[in-house]
Amino acid sequence: MQMEVKNYVLGDWVEGEGTEVTFQHAINGEIIGTCSSKGLDYENILRYGREKGSTALRKMTFQQRGEMLKSLALYLHKRKDQFYPLSTATGATKIDSWIDIEGGIGNLFTNASLRRQFPDLPYHVDGQTAHLSKNGTFIGHHIMVPRRGVAVHINAFNFPIWGMLEKIAVNFMAGVAAVVKPSEYTSFLTASMVKEIIKSGILPEGSLQLIPGLGRRILDHVDHRDVVTFTGSAATGKVLKSHPNILAHSVPFNMEADSLNACVLGKDAVPGTAEFDLFVKEVHKEMTVKTGQKCTAVRRVLVPENTINEVQEALISRLEKTAIGNPENKEVRMGALATKIQVERVKENVELLMQSQEKVFGSLEKTPLIDAQFEKGCFFSPILFRNERPFLKDDVHHVEAFGPVSTLIPYKDTEEAVAIVEMGKGSLVTSIVTNDDEIAKTFVTEAAHMNGRILVLNERCAKESTGHGSPMPLLTHGGPGRAGGGEEMGGIRGIKHYLQRTAIQGHPETITRITEQFQVGGNQPISQPHIFRKHFEELVVGETVFTHKHTVSDADIVNFANVSGDNFYAHMDATSLDGTIFEERVAHGYFILSKAAGLFVDPAKGPVLLNYGIEDCRFVKPVYPGSTIGVKFTVKEKIDQKKKDENDIAKGIVKFLVDVYDETDETVAIATILTMVKKIDQSY
Repeated sequence: MQMEVKNYVLGDWVEGEGTEVTFQHAINGEIIGTCSSKGLDYENILRYGREKGSTALRKMTFQQRGEMLKSLALYLHKRKDQFYPLSTATGATKIDSWIDIEGGIGNLFTNASLRRQFPDLPYHVDGQTAHLSKNGTFIGHHIMVPRRGVAVHINAFNFPIWGMLEKIAVNFMAGVAAVVKPSEYTSFLTASMVKEIIKSGILPEGSLQLIPGLGRRILDHVDHRDVVTFTGSAATGKVLKSHPNILAHSVPFNMEADSLNACVLGKDAVPGTAEFDLFVKEVHKEMTVKTGQKCTAVRRVLVPENTINEVQEALISRLEKTAIGNPENKEVRMGALATKIQVERVKENVELLMQSQEKVFGSLEKTPLIDAQFEKGCFFSPILFRNERPFLKDDVHHVEAFGPVSTLIPYKDTEEAVAIVEMGKGSLVTSIVTNDDEIAKTFVTEAAHMNGRILVLNERCAKESTGHGSPMPLLTHGGPGRAGGGEEMGGIRGIKHYLQRTAIQGHPETITRITEQFQVGGNQPISQPHIFRKHFEELVVGETVFTHKHTVSDADIVNFANVSGDNFYAHMDATSLDGTIFEERVAHGYFILSKAAGLFVDPAKGPVLLNYGIEDCRFVKPVYPGSTIGVKFTVKEKIDQKKKDENDIAKGIVKFLVDVYDETDETVAIATILTMVKKIDQSY
């Protein structure tokens, strides 16, 4: 039975006019469905996303958005198996599908965990306070607020699920709704995931809309409030990036394009070494996983000129053993290209590359298959080229066959390897396989300017390495030049792409109120009772405990040295201070901090459960015997937490500013203590 893939817009599943796209099974060629987005009201769709979805998301705190993503990830993970059969229709093997499906869901989990790095607010407080006046009554800071538009994601055909989930995870965390326009060729798989997402009811209505068809003229209606992302060919990306509406409204446009990525074999990795074998295995994997249809796949294989024959022989040996065919057969290791159109595009570029370099493996004709017919499916043989003159025959640095196609290239030394890599004019990722850390350092520092990511692979990290072709949510995905010049993911850096950074100026009390973070110079009302007697809900940012004072003695210093084992000369030998900054023996910084804890802690059992960390600790002024210290212990920031389960204690995170000062009222040490504080309400 054929499926009719509908659009999910304006809160409903709707049909487009006529048929724009007919879906064909990549393995057997059967017609499996149709879709159309013709006739949709894109102006209204974008307005709906802004006014309905983004408004709802924007009102949520980062903590709530993170919990929302976590719930969605758990929901989809329980239902992951239902997507695998449909993924086969895109030509994907089990491992290909695993990368797409579970890799995408993993992105949701990772981005959900980033909530811990954000305040318990709908907006982000970014960076450090800027002190703008002599007496401290005028300061500056930065906040980052959600954009009031939508994220329009125009995605590629090769990762129908991962491509969507890795992007929407980020904009949802930022508080921005999404309109997803997947590649029309594989949008049936994207739509199946969206159906489950909508069915879950976890996202606010309007947060996610889907355009599975051609989506023509959608960019005609974006404006300055929106963000547009594109993943696909560099040529298409340039056309979209120059859209008059994008330019007229200065719409942020993030592009992640195909690139001619390289994998380099270090000169130390000679035949017989573990690294030589790792290199061959990695290149083979990058040629065959997803049938080479990855923007990160290895297109240029750089090897020392004296080992190129051995690499060629070893790689061909692996390629000859690669079982191609129907992914439902357990013996199959490489499936098909996604569409017949893709077959023709890859073939065209292979024929172009054949004009300037030698083909040493593969065929453009029939290739042996398992449980499949070559004529019906979208199969393509792995193709390995060899280019002995990469500086002269440079098509390899300009033409990308987006399939199981790579070229062997010799190099003389590390400097030349870098020069060859640079000829690709910007890559998403380059790998170097070496066990020589000096080679690695030289290569990385010289090649980094033209790469979004560099993997250094050797036997020491191989077992846990995610490999050349796997972008990670906490690391930047993108690259300069041909690779698009954009950035995706990258942890909180990626989320900030959907936030507007705004400088704010004013009195410390005003900035404290805006940021919900205590700013030095702001009001510090005395806490009554002691802060440690108050539950999470009762604590107010800015309230302070002013402690008793303590005069530091020689005995304090000696006793702390005996307990800690820290007998550093500045603390214990007054005769060794010539040429130092110290006037006499100085108290240990950690003694000062420990004594501060002794001063601000109210020891009886109460709502404070534990201290679990220290941030931004600084010792800013020496403390000598005879100095008298006190502590201003202030509620700096509160972050709500959700109970892990019904047996968990309901609590929140409180950050306390510990300001240790001396008899001159000057700060001698300052730190932020992270504390778990019990709630009154134990229901959530």
